[in-house]
Amino acid sequence: MTDEEDEGSMTLNVGRRVRLVADLRLAGSVTPAGEPLEEAGAFAASLSLAAGIAGTVERVDEHHREQGHEVREYLRLKSLLDDFGHQMPSASRKQLGEQVGALEEQWLAYQQQMLRVTVRVRLDNGFVLDDVPEEVFASA
Repeated sequence: MTDEEDEGSMTLNVGRRVRLVADLRLAGSVTPAGEPLEEAGAFAASLSLAAGIAGTVERVDEHHREQGHEVREYLRLKSLLDDFGHQMPSASRKQLGEQVGALEEQWLAYQQQMLRVTVRVRLDNGFVLDDVPEEVFASA
């Protein structure tokens, strides 16, 4: 596998060494250690991480795209047709087949949507990035 293929279609696994492929700027509120969470946001902070910083993948989370009404209906009707279609009167089977066909475009679009994958990576400098899209990293 070439480096180009590796970066374009990489699936990250726990324990894999990775590096940042782009500069990142983290911004938000900071709470001093030991302070109550109610006082969150007492300070504002910004941190920049340069591309090329290496780390190790600690966790990989797959986020499945939520099924819309049309997709759920397609699955329900398709299952009904597959399981009981041979027992149905021909007119009912034909009508059910047309309903399934009308929803097939939404089903195909749903299947083509890529699964969103986020990772938790412990960088060598001690920072931990959590819930970051896997596209931000490449093999180290």
